Amino acid sequence: MGDSHTWTAAPAAAEQARSVLAAAWSCAVTAEGGREEFVGAHSVADDGRVLLHVPEDSALLAAAICAPRGEPSAVLEFADVAPVPVRSRIRARLWLAGWFVLEDGHLAFTPTRVVLRQPSGAVVVGLDEFTAAGPDPLAPAEARLLTHLADCHGDAVERLTRLVDADSLHGAVRVRPLAVDRHGLTLRIERARSHGDVRLPFHAPADDVAQLTERMHVLLAQASAASCPRALQRQRTDGDR
Repeated sequence: MGDSHTWTAAPAAAEQARSVLAAAWSCAVTAEGGREEFVGAHSVADDGRVLLHVPEDSALLAAAICAPRGEPSAVLEFADVAPVPVRSRIRARLWLAGWFVLEDGHLAFTPTRVVLRQPSGAVVVGLDEFTAAGPDPLAPAEARLLTHLADCHGDAVERLTRLVDADSLHGAVRVRPLAVDRHGLTLRIERARSHGDVRLPFHAPADDVAQLTERMHVLLAQASAASCPRALQRQRTDGDR
């Protein structure tokens, strides 16, 4: 992929966990009062605490009020859903175990255990790392960026496949943008009965959308200079018959 493709870093687990937390719109809470799902009801403090605004008739709120110490234990679950429709759309799940306290009219949740599960497996994130980490700077804009890339620049996505090893494209029927962070772009390669992901790293991290635009232009320039993958060449030839 060229000498300039030397940056291979990926977000650390703590940063990925904070990114899931920052981008998630809903969460499921399992506590002594049962399981409840909340949409658009949480926010995240700088230290990783989850601030949850629940209705007055919530069993969770009742559990917090009635708990002997006012600190019921709970598990919060967040799903990281790909903004672009693909197979196996959930990219990761994040579980936070900890305690709720009633604070200024809302519930403040302090995690005591953090588990991030991705297709590659589950990892326990250290609390110090989780507290100190911040979300990827592109996380708030990722959904908009990927949707725009998929809906308006399908030709660019196809061109980027020139940077993918031909073996990874064997049997491909569709390629879609799956994820983007400051370190790189991930493509989902779908086949008739399976799928796989390929990561295209940027030559340097992008800390904002303007830098991301420049990084994408570099990738596209590299793709334009690369030869068309044989796998896609065969697909085009077969499709023209």
